[in-house]
This record gives sequence, structure tokens and C-alpha cells, in this order.
Amino acid sequence: MRAPGIVHHGTRRRRAAYRRAVWSGAEALVTVGLVLLLLVVHQLWWTNRQAQHRADRKVQALEREWGAPAPGDSVPDASAGPGAGETDAGNADAGETDAGDAGPSAGKAAAPSGGSTGSTGGAQARPRWSQAYAVLGIPRLSLRVPVAEGVSKPDVLNKGYVGHYKGTQQPGQAGNFALAGHRNTHGEPFRYLPRLERGDTITVETRTAVYTYTVDRTLARTSPRDGGVIRPVPRSTVHPSYGYGEPGYYITLTTCTPEYTSTYRMAVWGKLTAVRPR
Repeated sequence: MRAPGIVHHGTRRRRAAYRRAVWSGAEALVTVGLVLLLLVVHQLWWTNRQAQHRADRKVQALEREWGAPAPGDSVPDASAGPGAGETDAGNADAGETDAGDAGPSAGKAAAPSGGSTGSTGGAQARPRWSQAYAVLGIPRLSLRVPVAEGVSKPDVLNKGYVGHYKGTQQPGQAGNFALAGHRNTHGEPFRYLPRLERGDTITVETRTAVYTYTVDRTLARTSPRDGGVIRPVPRSTVHPSYGYGEPGYYITLTTCTPEYTSTYRMAVWGKLTAVRPR
């Protein structure tokens, strides 16, 4: 019979092994937790800091560039007609914010009314892929961000820029000037897009003109493949009661929703109400 209080070496070894296993498991959990925390900090803070800094510098560079007009630059004349420069919306290369097939062109539109609309955007040189060529301004959101051609993540969106859907119209042209931007991380220019209300203004500045659009309608949630929202006459194919029924001069802003997911897309639409030469 074993005397009370006596612990054999085998029992001690098992207890020591158990303590080591528990300690090692705790260390592993702490390490994993720290790594995950660093990843979250990197995504939610560092990528924003980098992208916002890069976007601000690009806006400043564009403004300096436009301050010295290139020879031959001129603001398109209204006589060019509202249909000048129209393109087929085709298939949008939408990256993270893909809105699917944009569909066929809807034809010519009537000139916008109201404001100083002496020019509606005539023929414009096509920007190079990923080239920043305009500045989007949204006063309600205190936002000024570069607009670049295309919606590639590494080349455009992750730099903190807003991307122009390939095949949609350019600023001031008849049809739909459609843009995409991150809702979260990498500068998150469209994080507060749901705050926009009807009547808010959106400006698009280029080398030759400043185009003012007025927010008109919002589609709070739709499928990422709802290509109707970026067609020349934007109308949701998932929610047909949202959108327009006739040609015009439109802008569309798209982003992911809800926050921190890419499950759905939201769209904000506006109409061109003024054009001012620079």
C-alpha cells in the first residue's frame, strides 16, 4: 500500500509535461492573437494612411500640372453636341467592385439644364490604363480624390484612388460616367457614401473644366453583378424600379456594402447640372 503524500516520479513527469503543453498552447495563442492584431492594424490603419497620403499627393500634382496649361488645351465647345465622345459601355472590368455587364449604349441625350452648362464635354483624349486624370470632389464628405482609368485593385483602388469603369463615358459626356472606390481600407474614399442625400453636389475637375453633378437617387443594396447601374442610362437589373428611363448626363458612384464586406454593392446616381471652364 502506497504511503499518503508520496508522489511517484512518473506522476511528476506527467504533470510537468501537462504544464509545458498548456504553457506552449498559451504562447501559441498569444502569438496568433498578436499576428492577427497586427494584420488588422495594417489593414485598417496603415493601408489607409499610405493610400490617403498617396492620393493627396496625386491631387496636388494634378493641380500643379493643370496650373500650367499645355499648348492647344481648350474647353470643348457646346456646338460639339451632347453626344460627342460617347462609347459603348460594354463589359465593365470591375475588379472588387465589378458591376457586371454594362450593356448597350442608349443613344443620345438631351443637354443638361440649370447652372452654367456652356459645355458638355465634347471629345476627350482617352486616359491611359491606371492614369490619374481627374479629381472627384464631394463637399458633404470633405473628399477630394484622384480619378484613374480602370478599377484594378493593385493599380488603382488600393492606391486610394477612385476608378473609372472602362467603357463608360468620361466627365461631361452624354451617358454615364461611372466610378468605383473602396468602402474600407486602402484610403476608403467611399466609406461615407451612404451619407449623401438628394441635392448634394459632386464635382469632377479635369485639365479643361469643372463638371458639377447633383445627387439624384441612391440604390442602397444590389448584387455585385448588377451591370444595369453603370449602363449609359443607369437602371438596376435586380431592382428595376431604381434608375432612369431616358438618356441624360449621369454620374454613378459604386462601392461595397455593408461595411467590411463585399457581399453587395450600393450605387449613388447624379445628374450633370453645371460645367465651368478652368
